[in-house]
Amino acid sequence: MRLLPCGDTGLLVELDDLDQVTGLHAALRATAPAGVVDLVPAARTLLVRFDPARVDRATVEHAVSTARPVESTRTDSDVVEIPVRYDGDDLADVAALLGLTPREVIAAHVNASWSVAFGGFAPGFGYLTAPTWPHDVPRRSESRTAVPEGSVALAGGFSGVYPRSSPGGWQLVGRTDVTLWDTTREPPALLRPGVRVRFVEVS
Repeated sequence: MRLLPCGDTGLLVELDDLDQVTGLHAALRATAPAGVVDLVPAARTLLVRFDPARVDRATVEHAVSTARPVESTRTDSDVVEIPVRYDGDDLADVAALLGLTPREVIAAHVNASWSVAFGGFAPGFGYLTAPTWPHDVPRRSESRTAVPEGSVALAGGFSGVYPRSSPGGWQLVGRTDVTLWDTTREPPALLRPGVRVRFVEVS
């Protein structure tokens, strides 16, 4: 663990891997001192934002360095169901790359226990991981200039849903009509770090 100051109101925690990030994020979400106003996980870092009028940097650093990583304690109310039509343009290619049939890819995706590890790329985009998803899916050799909003995609060990039309190089396996980012909703992002996700196949 490496602790780096990030301006006057932030502490950037560098860690070895995503498992350490999610464990520390879950621990601090439960035990962070008063005055910590936000926790922003990424693939190998966790940004801890705090209000210096309520807590000093030394206290935050001590809380971070002594926190014991834990499993997420989200409740069933934090499970988001996403109905998916598995008709993505890359589904057959993904199946061939993995040595599976398209039906086997769909079954594995639906049965995996997904959760949001961190957000990024675009507002509302969540990087989803699942301990029961064993596949490493290569990105497309050439990115698309416009991926449709609601596209359900795979890349590496991650799954994700495009919250709006944008360029992208992930493999598209399906699509959903669920709104991932809505500025009239509080919070705007449906998929936030720690939230669990269940994909449901629909016709």
